[in-house]
Amino acid sequence: MYEVENLEKIDLTLSPPAEEPARQYYYMAKCRCQVRAFEKENGRLPKACVVNYGCQMNARDSEKLAGILEQVGYRLTEDENADFVIFNTCTVRDNANQRVYGRLGVLNGFKRKNPHMKIALCGCMMQEPSVVEKIRESYRFVDLIFGTHNIFKFAELLNATLESDSMIIDIWKDTDKIVEDLPTERKYPYKSGINIMFGCNNFCSYCIVPYVRGRERSRKPEDILREIRQLTAQGVVEIMLLGQNVNSYGKNLEEPMSFAGLLREVEKIPGLRRIRFMTSHPKDLSEELIQVMKESRKICRHLHLPLQSGSTRILKAMNRRYTKEQYVELALRLRREIPDLAITTDIIVGFPGETMEDVEDTLDVIRTVKFDNAFTFIYSKRTGTPAAAMEQVPQEQVKAGFDRVLAAVQETAREQVSLLQGRVMEALVEEVNDHDSALLTGRLSNNTLVHFPGDASLIGSLVNVVLEECRGFYYFGHLA
Repeated sequence: MYEVENLEKIDLTLSPPAEEPARQYYYMAKCRCQVRAFEKENGRLPKACVVNYGCQMNARDSEKLAGILEQVGYRLTEDENADFVIFNTCTVRDNANQRVYGRLGVLNGFKRKNPHMKIALCGCMMQEPSVVEKIRESYRFVDLIFGTHNIFKFAELLNATLESDSMIIDIWKDTDKIVEDLPTERKYPYKSGINIMFGCNNFCSYCIVPYVRGRERSRKPEDILREIRQLTAQGVVEIMLLGQNVNSYGKNLEEPMSFAGLLREVEKIPGLRRIRFMTSHPKDLSEELIQVMKESRKICRHLHLPLQSGSTRILKAMNRRYTKEQYVELALRLRREIPDLAITTDIIVGFPGETMEDVEDTLDVIRTVKFDNAFTFIYSKRTGTPAAAMEQVPQEQVKAGFDRVLAAVQETAREQVSLLQGRVMEALVEEVNDHDSALLTGRLSNNTLVHFPGDASLIGSLVNVVLEECRGFYYFGHLA
């Protein structure tokens, strides 16, 4: 990887390299010249703000965007009233799109007062042609639009934006390209997400992700392991392996490797204390993976296993490729094999054609599996997916079903979390508590949060905590 000082040695009189990532470092050097010119003219460094919407994969992408901006000389800020603002968008649900449109109106006000300001949009939302057309027509003050497949090209696009007064749109329909060794500005010094694959092949009928993220592409295991070794050398003790369906990892590699096989190799890395991963699709969670998790000393005791619906009829309409009975059998097997495992899930209420009998099936699964937590959503119609053309459920019925599902999830979650009361467990200290600066917030292996008195110097450390008082979904405690 290029170090910061190597940008000074890049000869900008030459044509940009064709190969990656050398081409992007060439454009980083060009952007640095633009930043220096700004500093000379304005007596300060330009400020940049990266705003992330959506999942952990988006969060990891945003760290890469921030890394490039910092590398070229921008001063990073959380204030959107900056010289360069980029929204990394999500489009899983319609309200995510609406939030972006609302914030763009605010940015337009900032831009009228700051002639230097540049506004960029990237991520999943930008892969929808109707969205791009709407921005082109109604938000003409936006300077740069690109999608998910060419995020590695950000330095090149940033340079083009700084040199132009016209809107630049660069959307790829798909890609098989994975570019390694670009800069990253991590949010946390002690933990990090790691992309192990990109895209999705599952085509759940409600989901836009395969259309905006493309087909599955796995990173080479040696690149993943090298990145994790570099992170542990920098003090990272916990990593989260990221993919739309990590259980499919490795199937398209020249030398196939299973996800369980990758986990075995990751576990061997010295200095790494915790391994997390998400998301797992129930249809191909293997016996090999269960055994690797059971035997591991580093894999966290938490599995996110999306259910989506407890009705076999609705699961078939969703194209999930498992039945209610198969999901329950898998979840209960996980409970038997790994008794201290926390199982969390995703549930959609109001999928087209859903009846109250289907909701009863979902409630039955919740009470049988006893989820430790769940993200419960009302179905959001996404144009371009098969479910969008299906008969929609009346909103009053959706609300009634959602309220019942949410209440059942909250009941089982409280029951599961309360089982830990009085125990001493290891927590990774993540931050000073938001509401009380005398407290620290730590995360247990099973993903439960605990708040306890302590000094900020413990952040990033693994400590033993007595779990004194259960507050439903989290604990108050003290250092053991």
